[in-house]
Amino acid sequence: MNWLIAILQTALLVGLSPLLAGWLKRCKCFLQNRQPPSVFQPYRDLLKLTRKQPVLSHDASWLFHFAPYMVLSATVLAASVVPFIAVDLPTSATADVIVLVGFFAFARFFLTLAGLDVGTAFGGMGASREVTISSLAEPAMLMAVFTLTMTASTTNLAFAIDHVLQAGLVLRPSFLFALFALLLVAVAETGRVPVDNPATHLELTMIHEAMILEYSGRHLALIEWASQLKLMLYGVLIANLFFPWGIAQSLSLNALGFGLFAILLKLAVLTLILAFAETAVAKMRLFRVQEYLGFAYLLALLGMLSHIVLEVLL
Repeated sequence: MNWLIAILQTALLVGLSPLLAGWLKRCKCFLQNRQPPSVFQPYRDLLKLTRKQPVLSHDASWLFHFAPYMVLSATVLAASVVPFIAVDLPTSATADVIVLVGFFAFARFFLTLAGLDVGTAFGGMGASREVTISSLAEPAMLMAVFTLTMTASTTNLAFAIDHVLQAGLVLRPSFLFALFALLLVAVAETGRVPVDNPATHLELTMIHEAMILEYSGRHLALIEWASQLKLMLYGVLIANLFFPWGIAQSLSLNALGFGLFAILLKLAVLTLILAFAETAVAKMRLFRVQEYLGFAYLLALLGMLSHIVLEVLL
């Protein structure tokens, strides 16, 4: 029974990720005074892409065919270790932040190789930029999560969430620094404004879109679905690590139902904040991204130092 709930939790994460993308697009349209599409439009787009035959370059190798399946598979595996509606599940033993970062890096590895495989200028440019940004974002993400997990003395996400729930509402400066750092990293890792713009195809601004420019049909659908799932995973990670109240601590039907309602409400609020930020902030120059992620790392480092000074030494 526990394993069935764990599988259903992962299926919910995968299945609801296009809905979150649709809600984000709808919020941005409202804020920009444009006619919003349906929240279910991403499902229609994915279905339309899966019905189309992929158009492949003659220079594409087996890696180009294989990469979309590996990218989505690695992202789904990452979804299986992130606590979504409950913490007391069999997958909690593998819900480690190092495992999560490893799955994200595995997906990025195949995506960047696919961008380089065809040999186009856009693919190589996007892969180079993606690797550069990830090399700056991953240390900041690890530092931010380590700041939180130092309080619980574990890197296991489920145990850290349970520790925060048991401690209750406690104002910790270290958590505040880590929260802002992880928010900045999430924007960079998911390719959102101001680091990247998923709605553009301009040469000077493309990062993620440049790597997948040669994909079409069901291959493009798999990559787009993985991108939507990654956005949702970062939202769930932020919501459940820093605001875990409402997540199910038992596997009763009432607790699971309330846990699902709570996480959907928190994701809706986070998405609204992201939509407002993307509307209010312009896309930054590529060479300013290192300053942006350096500031995220500095915030995470300040969080860890404040934890050591205020909670360990005192």
